[in-house]
Amino acid sequence: MPPTITKIVSTEFAYELEDQGPTPDGFHMVYEPDSTFERHLFGLQVHTDEGIVGEYVGGNSPGMAELHQVADYLVGKNPLNREKHWSELKRALRKYDRMGMGPIDIALWDFAGKYHDSPIHELLGTYRERIPAYASTYFGDMNGGLDSPEAYADFAEECLEMGYQGFKIHPWGGQWRDTQRTIDTIHAVGERVGDEMDLLCDPACQIETFGDALKVGQACDEQDFFWYEDPYRDGGISQHSHRKLRQMLETPILQTEHIRGLEPFTDFIANEATDFVRADPEYDAGITGAIKRARVAEGFGLDIEFHAPGPAQRQCLAAIRNTNYYEMSLVGPKTPNTTPPIYADGYTDQLDCIDEDGTIGFPDGPGLGVEYDWDFIEANKTGRRVYE
Repeated sequence: MPPTITKIVSTEFAYELEDQGPTPDGFHMVYEPDSTFERHLFGLQVHTDEGIVGEYVGGNSPGMAELHQVADYLVGKNPLNREKHWSELKRALRKYDRMGMGPIDIALWDFAGKYHDSPIHELLGTYRERIPAYASTYFGDMNGGLDSPEAYADFAEECLEMGYQGFKIHPWGGQWRDTQRTIDTIHAVGERVGDEMDLLCDPACQIETFGDALKVGQACDEQDFFWYEDPYRDGGISQHSHRKLRQMLETPILQTEHIRGLEPFTDFIANEATDFVRADPEYDAGITGAIKRARVAEGFGLDIEFHAPGPAQRQCLAAIRNTNYYEMSLVGPKTPNTTPPIYADGYTDQLDCIDEDGTIGFPDGPGLGVEYDWDFIEANKTGRRVYE
């Protein structure tokens, strides 16, 4: 008899981030000494009649609200029929952005790996054993952390000495947004370490005009940046404007982090609106959706770069040829990554977890290859939904 899903449990929990606080607009986390910030995540468990539980911890409230609309569909179904479920949920959530598909699909892949006693990357088809990481910074602050172009350059040099092969700048945001200061930072970092590291710039859709986006891109050209990502206020979704920007710059453009859905993603490539593309298992309808993106990119001859760190990202990257880096984010000189203390097996995504060559490896245990600390999640629970 095939395995059957008996119930799905979604547990919301909270944890505190030390020495962090929001920018004045409240949209970005930055270094803020002697402050704490409470963050909420979700622990997802897919129980089966095999006694094997598929697990994933992550997600956000809007995504989980979508999952709540479709979770009942999965109860009583075979958890191994991921492609069928993916297609059904995609149709069911057609009015929404479908981010609720990500956590549940990852949990189903975790079940499959445990069921077959294999890491997910073996089920996908392993390509590599390690991959270089780049240091992806917090946004700029005014509090003594990344508070000047020189501070970014100092931190880039520190990351180079640790072994990092790439460094990405997230500049200042909100009321602190300043195009010229971003340009100055690009030059400061480029002049300090540009001959020894791949440099990347990600304004996170904050630049207000095409003209300023062009000026920042020209600074990237002058410092030979590896890519320029999500520059301005279209929200990262305009094919026309990014095609125009590509035509006017030498630095490759990286887009599609904010493009939801496989078909719009494919159209973005087909219309020559980007050079590199993005994927994220949590954002892009799970490991199933992220791998579909990777195969589309491969067919077009493009590289796909995964957003953010995490065990699901690592499992995907181990099985993909056309990719360059693992994003170690968010990192800074005075505050740790926002990764919650949910791993009971030593898994980490902190700044110092690379080897001397600046690379990271991939978990080889069954499924995602990590052991979650459910005692911590339960002790910090703020809500729960059960479907059975």
